[in-house]
Amino acid sequence: MNRRQRSHPEIRTLTRRSKTSVGPSLSGRGYWRDGFTLIEMMLAIGVLGLILAMLSTSFSTVAHSKVHAEGRLIVDREGRALLWQISKEVRDAVQTTIAPSHVLLLGGGHSGGSGPLDTLTLATLDAGHRRAITGIAPEYIVSYSEVSNPDHRGWYLLQRTQQSGLLLSGGGGQSLVLANNLLSLHLRYFDGQRWTESWDSSSLPPGRQLPIAVAIQIQMAGPGGRPIDFATQVTVPMAIAQW
Repeated sequence: MNRRQRSHPEIRTLTRRSKTSVGPSLSGRGYWRDGFTLIEMMLAIGVLGLILAMLSTSFSTVAHSKVHAEGRLIVDREGRALLWQISKEVRDAVQTTIAPSHVLLLGGGHSGGSGPLDTLTLATLDAGHRRAITGIAPEYIVSYSEVSNPDHRGWYLLQRTQQSGLLLSGGGGQSLVLANNLLSLHLRYFDGQRWTESWDSSSLPPGRQLPIAVAIQIQMAGPGGRPIDFATQVTVPMAIAQW
């Protein structure tokens, strides 16, 4: 009896210790939770990396498309502005019998690596300048020419040179680069019967020194070097016989 009384507290103590170390408690102390294995963690990291790579590719594609669209828009704006400027100066070419004027329009056909590279020199005036009509010479002598772009093979610099037409002696004039991504410039001239690739006003009789119309074709390099074409046809008012 006494032996049973002595051993009973020890059994209770051992049972209490085993419950504390093995079984979960209400407070959460001593509870062994299951974690991720190494394989599961590697799979989770791989899936996360794949998702991030897909998102990065999508963002890169969107950003590249945006940059490409903006670059094409800039080239389109520059090409239209260049086409408008050349058209305006060709339209204002001078030839009148009301007052003596220096008629000048020289268009030379040349070829480059990627297409025609024509040059143009003409006497032109702005409609607001009256001295060109009443004086001895037009207001401006404008020339367009091309030189190779040293930074991009196959591209050309389109240069515009301007000097006063009131000066009879030839001067250097002011030169300005209008575009650095020109691929080709093609000019054709209509004399009333046929189109020609060049024009020389000095070899024609008075009153017929200007073409009736001029066709202008410009090709510029867009994003990635892709060509963008611009074209128009201009009527020269002072080539009409009423003048």
